[in-house]
Amino acid sequence: MSDAARLLRLLSLLQTPREWPGSELAERLGVTGRTVRRDVERLRDLGYPVEATLGALGGYRLVAGAAMPPLLLDDEEAVAIAVGLRTAARQPVAGIAEASLRALAKLQQVLPPRLGRRVSALTKATSAAEASFATLVDPGQLTVIAAATTARERLRFAYVTNESAVAKRHVEPVQLVALGRRWYLLAFDVERDDWRIFRLDRVSEAFATGARFTPRVPPGGDAAEFVARRMYDSAPTYRAHATLRLPADLARARLADFAGDITPVDDDSCTWHSVEDTIDYLAFRLTLLGCDFVVHGPGELVEHLRGLGERISRSVR
Repeated sequence: MSDAARLLRLLSLLQTPREWPGSELAERLGVTGRTVRRDVERLRDLGYPVEATLGALGGYRLVAGAAMPPLLLDDEEAVAIAVGLRTAARQPVAGIAEASLRALAKLQQVLPPRLGRRVSALTKATSAAEASFATLVDPGQLTVIAAATTARERLRFAYVTNESAVAKRHVEPVQLVALGRRWYLLAFDVERDDWRIFRLDRVSEAFATGARFTPRVPPGGDAAEFVARRMYDSAPTYRAHATLRLPADLARARLADFAGDITPVDDDSCTWHSVEDTIDYLAFRLTLLGCDFVVHGPGELVEHLRGLGERISRSVR
């Protein structure tokens, strides 16, 4: 491997968000530790901010610098990023659509034609329902939390509790979990000595403390499964039963992956048994359909819609 090729390979490894012990880099590159140290210095001379840390959890990693250096992506990574950017506007992150389009335009300028065709084929063959979200996550906060989670650094942030009080939290972040229409953080709360799940739309003033920690194994061994179980166990869910003044095919298209069971009544209407969800979201989906409907149950949904209708009527008098 030539010096230039080895340097590019080293840069590609360092752009993976983790610590790289010098011995592991030397083994991957087939060189000595001294050569790795020399190559790291060459990257620094080129403007890449490579940080070295000591200790059992230490090693080399790229950190934020004054400007973002060029990224090295293999074919699969480039295709994954391009497809992801095209669908990023559907994620519950404020302002992500415009930034995604800018990034996609830059990426498409340098994609080889063979990769451009792969991206086009994937996006044409994939359809996704337009997602709607009651609350949006601050992308700046999401970035800070994701970086601290990857770097295994403790976090401090302000958090709005269920009682609408603002509390300060000091945690060891374990994993971000996108569940349903929200982002959650599973973390070990240092001061409470217990596991906690935080809704990211309620987080503000987040910053990494710089204090490193050894990752803990989440309850049950799977962070996403733990969060999903806790969230669904804590919130009562229901299935809606309604008649929609909408053709069955059109109802399926508008409800998309939330369609549940739809049965035609005639050419202009159908019955709908939804998948399970909260009363708030069932009402939200019904009102977004753009058609008349009659709700047959549950009673909680009927009362919620009645109260919603009264509030709307008062607001437009």
